[in-house]
Amino acid sequence: MIRVFKCVLVYCTFSFSALATSNPVPAEILPLASKSLMLDIAKVSESSLIAVGDKGHILLSSDGIDWQQQSNPANSALNRVYFLDEQRGWAVGHDSAILNTIDGGKNWAIQNYQPEKERPLFDVVFFDQHHGIAVGAYGVFYRTKDAGKTWVEEFHLELVNSDDQEYLQELKVEDEEFYLEEIASILPHFNRILSVGNELYLAGEIGMLAKSSDQGQTWELLDEIYMGSFFDIAQIDQQQLLVVGLRGNMFSSTDGGAQWQHQDTDTTALLNDIVVTEQGHVYVLANAGVILSSANGTDFTLSTQPDGKALIGGVWFNNKLVVASEVGVKVLAVK
Repeated sequence: MIRVFKCVLVYCTFSFSALATSNPVPAEILPLASKSLMLDIAKVSESSLIAVGDKGHILLSSDGIDWQQQSNPANSALNRVYFLDEQRGWAVGHDSAILNTIDGGKNWAIQNYQPEKERPLFDVVFFDQHHGIAVGAYGVFYRTKDAGKTWVEEFHLELVNSDDQEYLQELKVEDEEFYLEEIASILPHFNRILSVGNELYLAGEIGMLAKSSDQGQTWELLDEIYMGSFFDIAQIDQQQLLVVGLRGNMFSSTDGGAQWQHQDTDTTALLNDIVVTEQGHVYVLANAGVILSSANGTDFTLSTQPDGKALIGGVWFNNKLVVASEVGVKVLAVK
């Protein structure tokens, strides 16, 4: 199997202190960082954006056009950035890196750095200033209850089929070291978390969609609708969820994920990210410069950027679509 990056049973936990197990190399300050591969972007406030990307680049902007690179104690590629409020934020990425800021992104500190694990993190979300989770490749799932000072690793066996659950539980009794290796090969990549009220949704590899009502302590697998990877899931309005993935595949649900309807996209491009504006307009960003646009989250119009470069993450800021792309941060003219 080629693994692409981008009734509920008990789970297992392993605790560790949030200390680096090797000395990271700081990210290099480069004059053209804003033109390099950027992987995500977040709105911090009405006057501030943060973008993250390759080589640990962290960029701060007040307008989406001019960007200033910030210092980062680790040069690991950063896949996702999340802000709980205008001061407190987290970024996650390769080398199992978890970074934290408490001043709106001006300064960052390492909370976790474990390159030997070879399991990149793809998403992070916090429920309040103390409690949060981070997820990533090979089923990696970390939880903190103290704002990231310490993290607990959880293995959610309910996210694999019943045969694999039985095999893993037997293996854990017989050989815990081999169990830890084997579970990483069986659990899918966890690519994106969505928080909607008291519900969490998890989207990942091999068509995995799951739902939790207890902040991810336990999960219920949703019915399989597609065998390819999903890379983003978003709430469009009070009723509608949208999930996107490989080869232009897009599905929507109006009943909390119980049933899904396939959406026509007229593209086979990999769909990376969903941006929803305050007015409910939806933009889906994709490889090959593809943008899918919809006024209602149902009927999409396709357009393509002239340079054909991948659009990886985006945000609606000051009535503009600002995107992280393989050639840096761009402001796109969209309708």
